[in-house]
Amino acid sequence: MNRRNTGTAYELIAADYIKKYGIHIREMNYRISQGEIDIIGEDRECIIFIEVKYRKTASYGYPWEAVSGSKQKQICKVARQYCYSKRIKKQIRFDVISICGEEILWFKNAFEYMGQY
Repeated sequence: MNRRNTGTAYELIAADYIKKYGIHIREMNYRISQGEIDIIGEDRECIIFIEVKYRKTASYGYPWEAVSGSKQKQICKVARQYCYSKRIKKQIRFDVISICGEEILWFKNAFEYMGQY
């Protein structure tokens, strides 16, 4: 399996996981020229932009550690464009789902919005 197929498989696992907690999936793999957001979900209070990271083991660090400051900025730019194009007025949140082997960790409010509205 190539990296894109592996990523897609674990994004689907993450989507199934958060659905169990009442999150509605609005979109997956939302892509524009500035970047991509793996999962865009929604609950009653907010729109949730979710980055999914997977590693087979933690030998080279935990998956969530790969969501660098530059990756966070990129996600924020894409989120801003998404909210603008869809005329979203709800509160937004940025989460990270880290999958290491069989362990799934969901970091809610993993980082703050970086940029301007």
